[in-house]
Amino acid sequence: MVVECLTGTKVLMKGNYAIANAAVLAGCQCYFGYPITPQSEIGEFMSGKMQELGRAYVSAESELAAINMVIGAVSTGVKAMSSSASCAISLMQEALSYATSDQLPVVLVSVMRGGPGLGNIYPSQGDYNQATIGGGNGDYHLIVLAPSNVQECIDLTYKAFYLAFKYRNPTMILADGLLGQMMEPVEFYEYPYPEIDTSSWALTGAKGRDGRVIRSYAPLASDQCVFLDNLFKKYELIEQNEVEYEEYMTDDATFVVAAFGSMYRNVKSAVKICREKGLKVGAFRPVTLYPFPSKRLSELADRVDKILVTEINMGQMVRDVRLAVNGKVPVLFKGKAVGSMIDVEDLVEEIEKQMGGV
Repeated sequence: MVVECLTGTKVLMKGNYAIANAAVLAGCQCYFGYPITPQSEIGEFMSGKMQELGRAYVSAESELAAINMVIGAVSTGVKAMSSSASCAISLMQEALSYATSDQLPVVLVSVMRGGPGLGNIYPSQGDYNQATIGGGNGDYHLIVLAPSNVQECIDLTYKAFYLAFKYRNPTMILADGLLGQMMEPVEFYEYPYPEIDTSSWALTGAKGRDGRVIRSYAPLASDQCVFLDNLFKKYELIEQNEVEYEEYMTDDATFVVAAFGSMYRNVKSAVKICREKGLKVGAFRPVTLYPFPSKRLSELADRVDKILVTEINMGQMVRDVRLAVNGKVPVLFKGKAVGSMIDVEDLVEEIEKQMGGV
């Protein structure tokens, strides 16, 4: 059942169920999905709750069908979403390119599993590149939000629907198997964002006005150039207005550890221990993976000695950090392919080593 919007009342909930509850409370009218671990609880929850509320739920025949159903639904101006994982998100890449070109507010939840290929269901952050760079054709970007705890699964699901409609751009919530399955106390609240007027573009039938067509095909190169120029002006606006990040003890830090998602939890614990040892260490987390907080990282690089990037992959976000820093300071990397988060003790040892064994 959907948790009542009682401010101050906390409930213990799994990350996947938190996302599903939040989507319903955000006003999601249509859910289309195909089961795959480790996010299957989202579709499971929606299969009952959406029908109970008189909203649309379809267990599609494939991931391709599911994402294209979302495209069809949002083209009418209603809130719709899908959820999937890793290899199944790969199957959706063509549709995401179309949705971006059509400027449609698709919301997609990606709960990462280990990979490449079918991989396994253990926690991983190996889909950072898939989310932020994408595998579809052409020049485009998704807005990408990365929660680090179960409460943020709620907060960023609300925000995903808002940003998708505000900018008419597909928006992804990028979680991982650990975050999807862990349980933490959370607090629900009413959807905090204004509803966006869709009357200027939604396909709702002519009803006395001129007809509309949503399409991505531009037969003339000049038309395509104009379209892409305008599309990237929108991306610049998103970067100006929507970059979000978290800092921890960076005010006097000479060494910063950067991480995203659930890995950031262990990073903060490691920073606390290092501070107790007298080491000036801070932590940095991008909440928006796109747009990436490059400007802030560049500012930090002006006054720290080194930045250590840690991820549960073989090195993906580290490239964006290096681009942001642009050679100002060394950017180091500590990764783990798949499985549990890097231990706090291992992080502390690595920080001490890189700071010269202080």
